[in-house]
Amino acid sequence: MVMALTLLGLLTFEPAFAEEPASVPAALSIPEVPATAPAKKDPKWYDLIRLRGYTQLRYNNLPSFDINEDYENPQGDRYIGGGQGLGIRRARLVVMGDVHPRVSVYMQTDFASVVSDNYHVPTMRDWYADLYLTGDKALRLRAGQSKVPFGFENLQSSQNRLPFDRNDALNSALKDERDLGVFAYWSPEPFRDRFKSLVADNLKGSGDYGVVALGFYNGQTANKADVNGNFHVVGRVSVPVEVGSQAFEVGAAAYTGKFRVSTEAADDGTEFATATPDGDIIDRRAQAAFVWYPKPIGLQAEFNFGEGPELRDDDTIGAEPLFGGYAQVMVKVDEPFGTVSIIPYVRGQMYDGGKKFEKNAPSYHIREVEGGIEWQVVKAAEVTLAYAFSDRTGPEYPYEQEQAQLLRAQLQFNY
Repeated sequence: MVMALTLLGLLTFEPAFAEEPASVPAALSIPEVPATAPAKKDPKWYDLIRLRGYTQLRYNNLPSFDINEDYENPQGDRYIGGGQGLGIRRARLVVMGDVHPRVSVYMQTDFASVVSDNYHVPTMRDWYADLYLTGDKALRLRAGQSKVPFGFENLQSSQNRLPFDRNDALNSALKDERDLGVFAYWSPEPFRDRFKSLVADNLKGSGDYGVVALGFYNGQTANKADVNGNFHVVGRVSVPVEVGSQAFEVGAAAYTGKFRVSTEAADDGTEFATATPDGDIIDRRAQAAFVWYPKPIGLQAEFNFGEGPELRDDDTIGAEPLFGGYAQVMVKVDEPFGTVSIIPYVRGQMYDGGKKFEKNAPSYHIREVEGGIEWQVVKAAEVTLAYAFSDRTGPEYPYEQEQAQLLRAQLQFNY
């Protein structure tokens, strides 16, 4: 009986540790450590820098109805003519970044330039800084080698352009589209956003070169030293407009200066001379552009006129009238077959005038129609196939007309 009562007492006994623990004396309590954010470190230089670029691999000798081995376009694709095979048309690497709230830098090198008979030669394309003069970044100065704000297609990146090469009429104003100079750009925030979206949405925009641009530059074209001490002066206005879901852009530009032409005797001994003793010849143009962005049907047209260095019939080089331009129609089909876009296009171009940056500034007569289709499979890769009917002046004396039909293919990588 006693053992049963003892066992019952053990089963009903509640030990002390089953009770609520006694509070810890204040003297022994551990104070809470307040949560604090880690100290913010100043960004390193490499945190401010970004890399991007693109590569274009081309083949220009696909079978066509009229292959002319003597047809050349040194201002455009050097892989045209001569039975050439695959070629890297462009291999661009861009280093860029905001190194200060008021300063950004941009450096672009092309690793596929052609110098004389050497291919894949690295050359500097852009090397400049933007200096923001206002806190909202609406007004900036761009100093260094960069694109000159003249025209629309000249400013449009070859990464975004539909036709394989730029039109001769506008591009004859600025070889490689660039020069060393200082330019002021004014772009209020709403317009900056529009310029940016027209490129980001694959609508073939030109990028932000200001609603208003004004500047001066050496005038002898990119990677060339000034030789006459006379700056070219340029001004441009281009306004992107949105009406409902549609976007369009209207613009105009002009420049003036003096260009010093290089002369060279022909193989048969023919001598060429400039009409002015110092070789400096008037070089001035005016331009107008209209772009109806492809949503889904687009139209792009651009023309310029003026006077510039040109070889005359008497073998002298002087200021002569010039005129030319192009018109292009395109249709943008979004997300076909689960890909990004397909854009068929047709462009016709013409130009009558001199090529000032070629030896002796030969007189060119150009008529060309190109039709093609760009298929952007993913953001990082796109394929373009195009056929062109071309009639253009040859680049070598006696500067004869050459006709050709070109079927070309391009594979582009964006990174």
